[in-house]
Amino acid sequence: MSRQAQGAILLTLGATLLSISAFSTTYVNYVKPGFRPLLMGAGAVLTVLGLLSVVADLLNRPSTHDHGPRVAWLLTAPVFALVLIAPPALGAFAARRTDGPPAPSRTATYSALAQSEVTELTLGEFIGRAYAPSDPSLAGRKVRLIGFAVPGEGGRGWYLTRMHIRCCAADAFALEVAVHGAPAPAEDSWVAVTGTWMPWRDGVPDGYGAPDFTATDVTGIEQPAEPYE
Repeated sequence: MSRQAQGAILLTLGATLLSISAFSTTYVNYVKPGFRPLLMGAGAVLTVLGLLSVVADLLNRPSTHDHGPRVAWLLTAPVFALVLIAPPALGAFAARRTDGPPAPSRTATYSALAQSEVTELTLGEFIGRAYAPSDPSLAGRKVRLIGFAVPGEGGRGWYLTRMHIRCCAADAFALEVAVHGAPAPAEDSWVAVTGTWMPWRDGVPDGYGAPDFTATDVTGIEQPAEPYE
């Protein structure tokens, strides 16, 4: 592969990284928001290296060219797939195929909930509070949760779900709350659900189980700017 071709590949990679991080928020479908500066920096470095390689080849073309294996061009295949297809954030398909999160800590402490008619919580905090044996903060409190709909197995009920990532989409797992009292929205549709926690019938379980939630209102919403927790 010639130096000019190598430079073209670097330019393509760099421009793609910049396009999804510096000029759009597409990158949050794959990594946490905190990685944006790193993606922008990597894109800028690759772009500069690509330009230098192309310019150097134009200014000092060798008499013979080493074209190298054409298979090297396959490096650009994931880039074009990202640009042309733009895979969305993980949804119901991925949620069904994760093993679920580890059992939440039973020693976690939370601050008192605000004294408002409806309190908005993340799914992670809601589940954590539901698992805290000494924290009755959810009892009788009306809360609002946001996530996407995942039908239960065999069409029995549905789950309000949000994918949690530590670093990137590769390590994602599903946070789920079993919703009762409201018909299931379309699969993968984003909704805001208002309702109350249903306390555990037999006490806090040893392993992980989706807490039950009685819904009084389900409203369709747009996908949040940051789809993961």
